[in-house]
Amino acid sequence: MTAAAPAAAPPAGDALLRLEGVHKYYGEGDARLHVLHDVNLRVREGEFVAVVGQSGSGKSTLLNILGCLDRPSSGAYVLDGRDTALLGDDDLSEVRSRAIGFVFQSFQLIPQLTVLENVEVPLFYAGFPRAERHRVAAEHLDRVGLGARLGHRPPQLSGGEQQRVAIARALSTDPRLLLADEPTGNLDSATGVQILDLIRALHGSGRTILMITHDEKVAAAAPRRVRILDGRLREGAA
Repeated sequence: MTAAAPAAAPPAGDALLRLEGVHKYYGEGDARLHVLHDVNLRVREGEFVAVVGQSGSGKSTLLNILGCLDRPSSGAYVLDGRDTALLGDDDLSEVRSRAIGFVFQSFQLIPQLTVLENVEVPLFYAGFPRAERHRVAAEHLDRVGLGARLGHRPPQLSGGEQQRVAIARALSTDPRLLLADEPTGNLDSATGVQILDLIRALHGSGRTILMITHDEKVAAAAPRRVRILDGRLREGAA
């Protein structure tokens, strides 16, 4: 198989995020593990990009850096014009709560809370007044088709419905970037298609989405695909 060309900048447009020469190491000395190697990536405002790679490829480390959950060992991560290396922990927390929405494979809903209350959680930490939290959360749940389920709790919902709640929660603060980590990984194939259709619809409305997956079929939902292999990015999914 011919090696793909290195990941390059997308066509002209405003870059919402840029990774420039990013390396990530864990450990010290002879035990040091080099996980990401000179990673360069640009994602424009409104793009839908899938990063596809198998277990151990470095995609989880990449996701943690993109989500401001971890920092590069060297290189730069610029999000919405801000060099994250220059931000303190409090500022990074603010970026995570306001600029980034997270969708996880395992949903990560709070089972004791209602659907509405789960979606309100990011709004609470962002300082929204109670009435505003309720209104915004209800609107997002209605958009994902769960307007009639506000009082239900996660264990009363199907896996697909729980992922819709998680997507509504991720969108509640109107983030600039939606990060989806294996969003169909815990779903059957038919339900997974429905969730991908919803993600495509969000992209169609102008949302910037970066999806991490090991599944080539799931990655094919994105107009642009980037492969990660041994901590290195390559444009294209084959």
